[in-house]
Amino acid sequence: MKTALLVIDVQMALAHEDASGTKRSCPEAENNIARLLKEFRSAGDTVVHIHHHGTDPEDPFHPDAAGSAVQPVAAPEPGEPVVIKTGSSGFMGTSLHEILSKAGIERVITCGATANHCVESTTRSAADLGFQPIYAADAVWTYGITGPDGVHHSADQIHSVSMATLEGEIASVKKTQDILKM
Repeated sequence: MKTALLVIDVQMALAHEDASGTKRSCPEAENNIARLLKEFRSAGDTVVHIHHHGTDPEDPFHPDAAGSAVQPVAAPEPGEPVVIKTGSSGFMGTSLHEILSKAGIERVITCGATANHCVESTTRSAADLGFQPIYAADAVWTYGITGPDGVHHSADQIHSVSMATLEGEIASVKKTQDILKM
């Protein structure tokens, strides 16, 4: 089955968030993204980079902000497509679907940030469009949030819930080591 790796929003705004001391899930995510990239590149398989560009000039992901730059661990290599999105799903308003279809891709592996936002949205859209998504459980990360009810949910809780809501119904959730064995 022809498979593509989708590297989502591994950008400096998130590295800045980490540097500020914000607690996050899955500290090994970037290392696992690097492992996936190395394997896909050495096999000559399709890698697509998805970057977020905020439309508000105050957004740390705005194209003029330092946060929009790609983290070195996920820097695209020549010939690897880069898709720019302004919403949460890598498919909405972009050429991602066309790129994958032209390449004959049937399955996508999603990794990057954040687990419960753009990676999950892209994974759900991929399933809706007929791709078979695999969500790389230890190659994504997220941050804690407080809900409208005032209840705080830790980064690890959010990460776990994201995996639980995707597994089986939307995607197959796998660790990097298991993905690399496929």
